[in-house]
Amino acid sequence: MSAQLFALSSAISYAASTISARLGMTTSTPITMTCISLVIHAVSLSAIVFLTGGIPQVSTVAVVLFVIVGFLMPVMRLLTYTGIAKIGASRSGTLRSAHPLFSVLIAITVLHEEPSRVVLMGTFLAVLGIVIISWQPGERLSSSRRWYVLFPLAASFLAGLAHPIIRYALGISNYPLFFAALVGIVSLLTLVGYLALVRPPQQPVWNRKAMWPFMAAALFETLGVFLFNTAMGAGPVVIVSPIIGTVPMWVLIGTVVLLRKLEQVTFRTVLGTCSVVAGTVAISLGG
Repeated sequence: MSAQLFALSSAISYAASTISARLGMTTSTPITMTCISLVIHAVSLSAIVFLTGGIPQVSTVAVVLFVIVGFLMPVMRLLTYTGIAKIGASRSGTLRSAHPLFSVLIAITVLHEEPSRVVLMGTFLAVLGIVIISWQPGERLSSSRRWYVLFPLAASFLAGLAHPIIRYALGISNYPLFFAALVGIVSLLTLVGYLALVRPPQQPVWNRKAMWPFMAAALFETLGVFLFNTAMGAGPVVIVSPIIGTVPMWVLIGTVVLLRKLEQVTFRTVLGTCSVVAGTVAISLGG
């Protein structure tokens, strides 16, 4: 059960990050949140690595794979935070958590993992919950805003690609803390290069009111990354990845408690969350 517990803890951390980021982006921008999150990620985990024994001896192949993940990470985070800013924490968090479908498909076809029928049923229920939460027929969006859902969906697809890579790399060298720090450093350097070479359409906004929520979001995100890597090193993708997909449930709870004035929770959202929870239980029992 260690993989399930680490995965569930990671999901809660990611949800806390989503809620905090949503609060901060009422007065700032997604690119600002991305910058802060990657700085805290790289600095904090690198410091912990050096304080706990320094750089371990790891496989070169694993390093290369995590460098690739590091290139993907700033893109995933910017897309994720943009989705939160555009369509809200509960909706974006749900769409962002569609990655179990991609991860399970890749795990089966590339890593040749064999999920049980219970795991497959749990994955189906989790994805069904995501669909229910995402589809809100009573809501009327302008045609110019409908494509905003592509931000979290694109982040979800990239996460679905990254998760099996992480799992495979940790199977070669199981040092989740070191590799989480490495991803942070590569991601930060990638973002700095992007900001230096390209004039982004979105500029950082350093509003004081946004700093504390953004810093909290970055710390929760960093904790979530470490717990996620640990979970991936302890269990197969078909078990860990769908449990990470329970993030919408925890975001829903946070939205009801902390974001009442910013977002509304509908019955369909609650129904979809119940489906996700049922899927998570089935996946855990099936593992």
